[in-house]
Amino acid sequence: MERRESVGYQVNHLGRLLAQALRIRIAPYGVVPGQFAQLLALFEQEGVTQNQLCDQVRIDQSTMAHTLQRMERDGLVERTPDPADRRRALIMLTERTRALESSLVQAAEEVNAVATRGFTEDEAARCLELVTRMIDNLEADSATGASDTTGATRSDSPRGRS
Repeated sequence: MERRESVGYQVNHLGRLLAQALRIRIAPYGVVPGQFAQLLALFEQEGVTQNQLCDQVRIDQSTMAHTLQRMERDGLVERTPDPADRRRALIMLTERTRALESSLVQAAEEVNAVATRGFTEDEAARCLELVTRMIDNLEADSATGASDTTGATRSDSPRGRS
């Protein structure tokens, strides 16, 4: 298979280019692309636990812990004790980050506009719809343990057997 015929290769390449374009636009604000999904989720709803944030942005606990430590160090978020369970911490945006929200969102919108330059509104919507369907397919595949389109599951393969 040639790279240009591989959905995985093309989407991965697109993801790197999108991250690079976003990095250029958000760096002046002290934010990096690896923090962006968490910030978008927190702009929608802050006061969530680390575990809830992991679920929302589909990032594993260890990566999230490291990212949140850096975000805390950089003054983007703070952890406050959960009043319902003092053993847990809630992730809150700092005032500085709240003030950056419109600039950060605008930067993402600019990147999306560049990426979809020359698309009609319908084409851009259809592209997003198709990418969303691919994500849904792969998340469902991961959740069920399926490994390919032939109906075989990971437990059917030699590597999947215990």
